[in-house]
Amino acid sequence: MSNLFTPLKLGKLALKNRVIIAPMCQYSAEDGAATDWHTIHLGRLALSGAGMLILEATAVNPRGRISYADLGLWDDRTEQALARSLTAIRKYSAMPIGIQLAHAGRKASTEKPWDGGQVIAPDQTNGWLTIAPSALPYDNDDPTPQAATLDDINDIINDFIGAAKRAERIGIDVIELHAAHGYLLHQFLSPIANQRNDQYGGNLENRMRLLLDIVDGVQAVISDKMTLGVRISATDWVTGGWDLDESIALATELQARGCQFIHVSTAGLSPLQEIPVAPGFQVPFATAIKQVVDIPVIAVGLITDTQQAENIIASDQADAVALARAIMYNPHWVWHAAAELGEQVTAPPQYLRSSPHGKPSPIK
Repeated sequence: MSNLFTPLKLGKLALKNRVIIAPMCQYSAEDGAATDWHTIHLGRLALSGAGMLILEATAVNPRGRISYADLGLWDDRTEQALARSLTAIRKYSAMPIGIQLAHAGRKASTEKPWDGGQVIAPDQTNGWLTIAPSALPYDNDDPTPQAATLDDINDIINDFIGAAKRAERIGIDVIELHAAHGYLLHQFLSPIANQRNDQYGGNLENRMRLLLDIVDGVQAVISDKMTLGVRISATDWVTGGWDLDESIALATELQARGCQFIHVSTAGLSPLQEIPVAPGFQVPFATAIKQVVDIPVIAVGLITDTQQAENIIASDQADAVALARAIMYNPHWVWHAAAELGEQVTAPPQYLRSSPHGKPSPIK
């Protein structure tokens, strides 16, 4: 048996294999509400044979959206819209489904990527005043965000908690808190974006406080059937920014707080980042964190090849691999990987004839 297609447990949740579909923003919601696009897109991915599908970054309040077209989960309307999509998907797929709960912070209020992706000023259509740990924009030319007050921070914590309760109510299996890619929770972690002088800024313990408060709050309201994890950027790739040593300290604390997996990415906090992009370039960060925690660690980042993914698991560099663009380009990536490795994955009976051998193997 290949290593990539061995089962994996995240908390009490059992995954059939170690291929995870990473969150991918679709910029196709209407005032935060899922649309038919989400049903079509997620339904396709839910038939991929992967071990788990994680929904795109889902804002916990309207101000926390990356763009005006982002998915949200903050009220009954957005909850019901997402529930409709999930109901349709569940009819044909039993794949575990997670959701990435997020707040964009100072990287909010932008145009859709295919319309330029530029920042939209607060006084322009579809724009709003962003919020951040400190009144520091992502880029010097961006509007200055509002520095969060303690009341704002308390509201944000409660918004994450409320979204977590809604996620469980509509049948989500896994919650991933988004503390990566330069968004709000990452902004609080990094000394580049967080220059506060209160209990949420300064030393490492204080900069971790918001994320850990949210972890504790979510743990208190979800049932023990739910799996909770965190996605982090292990480094800002900027001198003086968030780094691997701090990520290791955070990972140790997340495990102590009861988190059941860590999803390791990098970057996104500063336009000054210098990233040595190459296949699997982020995997060593996952490996370093895996060496100090006992919970599963997910690696991500330019993992595109079957043997590459198999080697990451076989050599114990990570417990699972997450794919994004590669599986969007080829939704049957997992089927093809199974065929290459002589394995089987579950597929709908309607697709059995697509086997290259004219029989159900390597899909069943």
